[in-house]
Amino acid sequence: SELYADQPFNHRLVSICRQCDEIYANLDIMHFRGRASFEFLRNDNLLDIVEGLVGPEITCGPVQHTRAKLPEGLTPSAGDPHIAPWHQDAGAFDKAADPHFVLTVWLPLSAARPENGCLQIIPRSHNEGLQQHWIERGLVTMDVNDERSREEGLTLPMDKGDLLLMHKAMAHRSTLNKIDEVRWSMDLRYQQTGTPSGRPYYPDFAVRSRSNPASLLTDYDQWCQLWIEALEGGKSNKRKAPRWEVVP
Repeated sequence: SELYADQPFNHRLVSICRQCDEIYANLDIMHFRGRASFEFLRNDNLLDIVEGLVGPEITCGPVQHTRAKLPEGLTPSAGDPHIAPWHQDAGAFDKAADPHFVLTVWLPLSAARPENGCLQIIPRSHNEGLQQHWIERGLVTMDVNDERSREEGLTLPMDKGDLLLMHKAMAHRSTLNKIDEVRWSMDLRYQQTGTPSGRPYYPDFAVRSRSNPASLLTDYDQWCQLWIEALEGGKSNKRKAPRWEVVP
């Protein structure tokens, strides 16, 4: 496939996927496993912010993603998992994580605007606790009626360098990308070390510790191996039955 190296960063993947979308599934953190991604998960400036909410003993959870949100109509054959319906991140975790605080860190790698599908949240919805969800097209989904979406939904345009911190029970979604560019973003999860990640079949790792610095995972190759074993070694087959009803 042509690499379109002469095109702007936000458009190159559009052109590549129009030729062949096979590359798309391999862009996420756990599949691509870039060294820069590993180092960013452990970035001191980021962890200084996280520590203010999680405390000094911090684990990076296994729900860690790089999202390349393609334009509407240019979806891979398996469907686009980055057009996210209303949901709570807590709804995507196992029940073991329910009593524990998990922090979502969402950051744009390119400008996020209403026209390219920036996030929308329902402010203070985390106070309502975990709501009923279902699984549709592989996506965890909750019911937010149109009236509430219109009246309470808050659209969050963001720029590179911005950071959004969300409680795991915050209702949020992203909408369609209506322009001919990719909207790039990352979403990461952090929590107090020793609490269940909600995804026990995938690797989490300690990124900051005042009490036991020797427990930190600092070796890039070891991190890669943990993901390889989880994804390719059959550990993911130990996943339990879906927590929510799967609808056609």
